[in-house]
Amino acid sequence: MTDTTVEPGPSRARSSAATLHDVAAAAGVSLATASRVLNGSTRKVAESYRERVEAAAAELGYTANLSAQATAKGTSAIIALLVADIADPYFGQLASGVARGADEAGLVVTIAITERDAARETRLVRALRGQRPRGLILAASRSTETSAPELQQELDALSAMGGRVVALGPGAGDVRAVLIDNRGGARDLGAALASRGYRSAVILGAQEGVRTSDDRIAGFTEGFGSGGGSVDRIYRGAFTREAGERIMRQALADGIPSGTLVFAISDVVAIGALGAIRESGREVGADIALAGFDDIPTGRDVTPGLTTVRVPLDDVGYQSLRAAIDDSWTQSPDSLPLEVLVRGSTPER
Repeated sequence: MTDTTVEPGPSRARSSAATLHDVAAAAGVSLATASRVLNGSTRKVAESYRERVEAAAAELGYTANLSAQATAKGTSAIIALLVADIADPYFGQLASGVARGADEAGLVVTIAITERDAARETRLVRALRGQRPRGLILAASRSTETSAPELQQELDALSAMGGRVVALGPGAGDVRAVLIDNRGGARDLGAALASRGYRSAVILGAQEGVRTSDDRIAGFTEGFGSGGGSVDRIYRGAFTREAGERIMRQALADGIPSGTLVFAISDVVAIGALGAIRESGREVGADIALAGFDDIPTGRDVTPGLTTVRVPLDDVGYQSLRAAIDDSWTQSPDSLPLEVLVRGSTPER
């Protein structure tokens, strides 16, 4: 009978979790070098050392202790992203930009859904403070609800703990802002469509007090009016396909003359309206013109193509991430540039 002894090695099963000391020893580097590679340090590490550390960590099954990191640093390697509705392609594209920037910085993105409810948003921020995120990005549409002071208190508390808060659009307190010129983009859209011969418009918007919707409605009304057009009616719903379909049905029941332009405050709402128009036996384009806002991919694929305003959503997300983590970031006085895209849903009159 032969007695064979197998020496323990990195690939052997461990009775306890691998530590940073284990990784450093296996990679043949100092503890400080291993820490810089695996704990999100901004200090440069030679690529050969980085590869050795990452290979050793993978072999040993090492994972960083985020709680310990947060205690030591004051913040964790987490970026919290608050969106209104993850099923909305607008937020999906924006989250893609945030994730791209986070990956470059060695950070993890946590996404929470507010459903555009200010009280829920306040609760989420309070809960996220426990994770000590390095940054928190508020991507959901801001509102003017009375619960805003409670939300601001939570944001201020997070900032006091070392987390950085970034808002899409104007913020208050210690909040960095990435500005999107919703009003200016909608104004340009209204003027462009008035120049194509449209004189009567119906708007499909969200409830009053939702800033993105309010700004887009105001801007479109200004631009369309400057070109000789007038907004006849405004219907109120939400930023969803279902709401667009529902309030478009209501508008059709109230009467929509041929040649009327329907402006929906987002492409998602516009696509819901498109379904209602077709369901009624009417035609999008030659009969009822339709325009949206955002330029999500689906709007390019429908027939006819949807006239809209392009918002560079991936860039918005990326810039929001940089605003959350760059100490040298400075507030730009200018909003991100938007572009009017005229397609087949609004033929010349």
